Amino acid sequence: MRRGTVYFRDRVAGELVEDAGYTLTYDRDYLLDPSAPSISAVLPKRQEPYHSRDLFPFFSGLLAEGENKDLQCRYLKLDEDDDFGRLLATSQNDCIGAFYVKETE
Repeated sequence: MRRGTVYFRDRVAGELVEDAGYTLTYDRDYLLDPSAPSISAVLPKRQEPYHSRDLFPFFSGLLAEGENKDLQCRYLKLDEDDDFGRLLATSQNDCIGAFYVKETE
């Protein structure tokens, strides 16, 4: 089971876990802050975890595509078909937007 901490800028927003599928859980303190935005419009803030068989589209959208994907995978020695692994390896350093994911050790 792999885990990633989801950040909004430098603030913990939640946790993304890969097991039989994917589970996104918002951080309790993040939920209580009315000024903290939802991760996306289709993942509004709530206490109950979100579950998905596939990586949530919001997080897939943070991944490089095409030549950039090929370069990242070759340089970082990543499996091109491992989207969660690519997300953990690249989103904190090379991501557009305020949300990113760091591998939880």
